[in-house]
Amino acid sequence: MIEGSCHCGSVRWTFDGDPGSATACNCTICRRYGVLWAYDYEGERIKISGETAVYTRGDEPGIGFHFCSNCGNVGYWRGLALRPDGRRRIAVNLRLADDPAAVAHLPIRHFDGLDTFRDLPPDGKCVADIWA
Repeated sequence: MIEGSCHCGSVRWTFDGDPGSATACNCTICRRYGVLWAYDYEGERIKISGETAVYTRGDEPGIGFHFCSNCGNVGYWRGLALRPDGRRRIAVNLRLADDPAAVAHLPIRHFDGLDTFRDLPPDGKCVADIWA
């Protein structure tokens, strides 16, 4: 289980299991936040606790970025709409992992959220490479 929290500890998340990779997106929001995402579905492998403030991105796909109103760390994003299967997509910010070693091995998946909305070619780097 990977656990994470904002700087002050008010907002916490857990990710049960191995997320497989960490996604670095270059969209207009993610590149400003400098986040690394691990995805799943609300109430499944990801659990969230703590009060947040939300910045809602209204264009498609429509997501809310949740951050601690005390220290300002972006903890997670949450889809605004349910998927056809009734589940809600959610992603936690792996940069907030309580134990950096728990995510250091994860390969970085680069995603072009700015122009093509597609995966970019892998560069062979993992989280530890960008934290070194």
